[in-house]
Amino acid sequence: MGTGETTTDNLREPQSSEGYDSGETVESHVGWRYTLEQVRQDTTARIGFYTISFILGVAIFTWIDAKLLDYAIASRFWYNPVNDPANARILLPPVGIENTFGTGTWQYPLGTDHRGRDVLVRLVYGTRIAMQVGIVSTGFGLVCGTLVGAVAGYHGGWIDDALMRFVETLYAIPFLVLVIAFMAAFGRDITYAMIGVGITTIPVFARLIRSRVVSVREEEYIEAARAAGVRDRNIILRHVIPNSFAPVLVQATLQVGISILIVAGLSFLGFGAQPPTPSWGQMLNQSRGYMLPDPWFSLWPGIAILITVMGFNLLGDGLRDALDPRIKN
Repeated sequence: MGTGETTTDNLREPQSSEGYDSGETVESHVGWRYTLEQVRQDTTARIGFYTISFILGVAIFTWIDAKLLDYAIASRFWYNPVNDPANARILLPPVGIENTFGTGTWQYPLGTDHRGRDVLVRLVYGTRIAMQVGIVSTGFGLVCGTLVGAVAGYHGGWIDDALMRFVETLYAIPFLVLVIAFMAAFGRDITYAMIGVGITTIPVFARLIRSRVVSVREEEYIEAARAAGVRDRNIILRHVIPNSFAPVLVQATLQVGISILIVAGLSFLGFGAQPPTPSWGQMLNQSRGYMLPDPWFSLWPGIAILITVMGFNLLGDGLRDALDPRIKN
């Protein structure tokens, strides 16, 4: 009797597996909602997201001030009233520090440059150039590289050979040489710097997505779409690319930081944003002659570049962990 009651109770009791009871729905580990939740739970991804959000907010603020308010907020600090280095308060140190030019004050919290301009304001307005360059150049390489790699991987044959030989040719040229040659041919404007850096990122995205498309094109839903008479262009845009895009998104996040670093180096060499437009690489270039007596002059733009690149790297690591199916529970 006791044994029978035990058996009946066991049959009526809701079965559980791995901690789930009958009233609990097992969440599917797919979809953008699950990915966002994974990113939200990742500490490094959150730090990277907050860092990038702050920097992007500063960039948007400077764009509004420059485009809509005509530098109304920064006009008091952008240049000295008398644009004469002999009369300007040049090379003042940060607040509380003393050097041969005077003692730092709260009017210029991070000091002034060799022309007496506020370093903090120029650092803030350099954020707009950095974010614009990083996002636009990466977006250009992402779109072009994704299309080239998807077409090559989907069709195969001579189309694959022709496109990938072109990509490998670009990949074989050192990126700095390619960008400088491009800007030397078309001009040292920041627009050409973005296009040049974008061209150097095309091989990265093309090779990455091609490797994914080669495996995706053999899936049953692709074969079903072909059998249904769907055009190749629609199959590539609606099925192949979306199902191959996860690693490309991670690489794009990392590439933004790399592009910012590349353009900062170009600005240091005199390519990119031209004076008086402030950029972090240009500020580093202008501080070369003052590194020993006034090291703070080069310290601030270097820290800005470091924090920005680190933010994108942390976010990219978080996205990689969230989108990698091998580590999903």
